[in-house]
Amino acid sequence: MSETVSFGYDEVSPEEKTDKVSAVFSSVAKKYDVMNDAMSVGMHRLWKDQFVRRVKPRSGETILDMAGGTGDIAFRMAKHGAQVTVSDINQDMLDVGIERAMDKGFDTLVWSRQNAEELSFPDRFFDAFTIAFGIRNVTRIDAALAEAYRVLKHGGRFYCLEFSTTQWPGFKEVYDFYSHKLVPKIGEAIAGDAESYRYLIESIRRFPKMPEFEAMIREAGFTRTKVEPILGGLVAIHSGWKI
Repeated sequence: MSETVSFGYDEVSPEEKTDKVSAVFSSVAKKYDVMNDAMSVGMHRLWKDQFVRRVKPRSGETILDMAGGTGDIAFRMAKHGAQVTVSDINQDMLDVGIERAMDKGFDTLVWSRQNAEELSFPDRFFDAFTIAFGIRNVTRIDAALAEAYRVLKHGGRFYCLEFSTTQWPGFKEVYDFYSHKLVPKIGEAIAGDAESYRYLIESIRRFPKMPEFEAMIREAGFTRTKVEPILGGLVAIHSGWKI
């Protein structure tokens, strides 16, 4: 049997998933940040602030922000003086980020179209690797983790912010109803695209649970791995070190 991977609740070929994910983000790029505010009632800003506090970017460090798209994480890290390369497989997302950077006066960021599974950067190049709400859309997550490990210097750190599965009784059921029933309708109303947001919700459900993803990070070679659940695991900060 030929290999298949998940695209939401469907099983497709790896090549098909890559193309479909690209189409999703090209469709939502211009409304991506507005939709993040609408879907999370602005809480994504607090999650990203907390994430960057954990990363602790410092002046002079080189950091790769993978799936950095519209620049939300990169802008926060650049304020601390870090030299940030923003990478994304989708040029439409990068174009939105570049435009936002110009408006905000961030002129030190490097923008580079990259596939997380096949980075063009040399070995041991970055002090830190960050990825926020992007790893679940990668076709081969294990390949992306291996690449993150490869491009990090010894002593480098890996940080990932991603949706997971909340363990809070009651809240889980409410969130399931909200995400499956209401988020696509919000996507249709704001972005004119219900299907893309239906996929994004389904991709959260198919993503490995926190212990499983932590194990994948360890298998990639990282040590001192840690998971920090937010809202009972609705969102989680995963981290590890290359030592």
